[in-house]
Amino acid sequence: MALLLGVDTGGTYTDAVLIRGEDEVIASAKSLTTRHDLSEGVGKAVQAVLDAASVAPDQIALSSLSTTLATNALVEGQGARVALVFIGFDEKDIARQGLEDALRGDPVIRVSGGHSHSGSEAAAFDADALQQALDGLDGAVTGFAIASQFATRNPAHEIAARDLIRARTGLPVTCSHELSAKLGGPKRAMTAVLNARLIGMIDHLIGATQDYLHRIGVTAPMMVVRGDGALISADMARERPIETILSGPAASIVGARWLTGESDALVSDIGGTTTDVAVLRDGRPMIDPHGARVGGLRTMVEAVAMRTTGLGGDSEVHLQRDGLSGGLRLGPRRVLPLSLAALQYPDVIPAALERQCSKDRVGEYDGRFVVPVRLSGQVPAGLDARETRLLERIGSQAWELGSLLSNRLDGSALDRLVARGLVMIAAITPSDAAHVSGILDSWNKDAADFGLELFSRQRNGAGQRIAPDGSTLATRIIDQLTQQTCDTLLETAFAEDDADFGLPEDQLARHVLTRFGTQQHRGLVALNVGLNLPVIGLGASAHSYYGAVGKRLSTPVILPEHAGVANAIGAVVGQISMRKSGLITSIGESRYRVHFIEGPKDFNDLDLALTTLENRLREDVMSAARDSGAHGIRLQVETDLRNAVIDGRDVFVEAELTAVASGRPRIAT
Repeated sequence: MALLLGVDTGGTYTDAVLIRGEDEVIASAKSLTTRHDLSEGVGKAVQAVLDAASVAPDQIALSSLSTTLATNALVEGQGARVALVFIGFDEKDIARQGLEDALRGDPVIRVSGGHSHSGSEAAAFDADALQQALDGLDGAVTGFAIASQFATRNPAHEIAARDLIRARTGLPVTCSHELSAKLGGPKRAMTAVLNARLIGMIDHLIGATQDYLHRIGVTAPMMVVRGDGALISADMARERPIETILSGPAASIVGARWLTGESDALVSDIGGTTTDVAVLRDGRPMIDPHGARVGGLRTMVEAVAMRTTGLGGDSEVHLQRDGLSGGLRLGPRRVLPLSLAALQYPDVIPAALERQCSKDRVGEYDGRFVVPVRLSGQVPAGLDARETRLLERIGSQAWELGSLLSNRLDGSALDRLVARGLVMIAAITPSDAAHVSGILDSWNKDAADFGLELFSRQRNGAGQRIAPDGSTLATRIIDQLTQQTCDTLLETAFAEDDADFGLPEDQLARHVLTRFGTQQHRGLVALNVGLNLPVIGLGASAHSYYGAVGKRLSTPVILPEHAGVANAIGAVVGQISMRKSGLITSIGESRYRVHFIEGPKDFNDLDLALTTLENRLREDVMSAARDSGAHGIRLQVETDLRNAVIDGRDVFVEAELTAVASGRPRIAT
């Protein structure tokens, strides 16, 4: 029977699993994700499962990869610096659909051009203005995103800009029309910006994984999980990394169904950086019709309807100083747990924490460190002089935060380096609290003890310690993790419930009546709030935390045997599925315009237009499925005709055709 290798690279761990014949897990393993060289973490996990199952690399018939790195980057606001070429849009369009938030100060080049709703040229493309702007960037970006007005109706100006940029810079370029066929220029622009920002990260991951597998003798084809749970070829994923956002979460849904056989449940996957929640109905994950939403940004990427929250075992712990008593909040940023950082930097962090704890007063930066992510000597493009000096100073060593920063400007530069994913902050996390509480014993418990003791000495608004000791603080952190997990599950349940509760789901989840209801309040009023579906808990730490979650929400929690590697399982048991859509619009009496990817073409006969577009979609989607390694391909075409009644007769307005080709990956022999 064929042996299938699944790999999932997360923010903290890289998982690997071996499956025989698509129905039996024969080995699984975890290794720490190595940000500086992702192939190290992948290699350790893969080698561990091969050794455990006594399998030679050339026996692997298929390998597949899922990852949360793209999701994590968007949640944490990380990614490379890119430029947006905005063709035919006004300045005010930058503030729409979350585009300004997505740009985060990255340069925007606005030039004239664009097309009308019908695909006709609205203004000439100003290539000279674009060339001048490119000369002015002077190596300040690592890639480009292009969005032109109504490019889905006619992409000519995006294509012209792409060719010009590639010829002059040689840098990666993302065109918005290649990612979505839907209208909505600013939203398409945002999706293109995020894609351009992620290209380097995902290309590095896929390349590192492929290189390692080839090096050890795995010759089978490699697939990558898309955000809707389907598989695509590694080459396609490298070109469109935005399609891998929610890759890890989507794989976990597929893995949850495979592991449990449950048809209706809430699936909650807790990782190091995020908690991902989705609804499984009739054995299938729901697809978000509005596009994947990650880190507060709504993209145009078709993906599983998933709520991704910056909450995980490695979430940063914040002290909220509002009011006299204050409180705790976790996330959304991931930091390196002190207990893990102490293992990785034993010459710096343990001694520094012990020294800080011996002082009478807690310093502003005590219990916080800076550690490098990239290899020493690598200086990425797009850094200013202060950022470059600070990165060179950090080198390959861990630093106490207070000794690294000379002034507030250094602090701002450090924030930008963290946002670029070039360095990380090490601080206390729920993982450290779990070590102090005895839930975990994987890393350096002494470092966790010192870190939580330092944090517990901070003062609230009344001037009192926030906790009497580190142990009490650890209990409060874990309670806060339980509460925020329940909030995320309730948000999803309220959003997907058929009832209209009259309030947004985030307000409902945190409403005072909901809080009392989950506590089974019994006064003159009896309140009960819970979930009416079981929760499938996934992730390495689900067994540690989700019992309390189920108790608070009055629902069964299913913790499958291989919950910790569900993503890796889902990565290799999924199907290849290619989807392409095309549009026909009316441009006059008995005149029909088909909007092909290379540009519009007009017809005088509707049936001919429909047949021509359908044939093209069939050819394109079958070719894409075959190129991705699918076999036993099933093809389905749906036609959505939209008419309007004018003067008592039906008049054609537009038609959208969608072709889907699905099949299992071809297994190597």
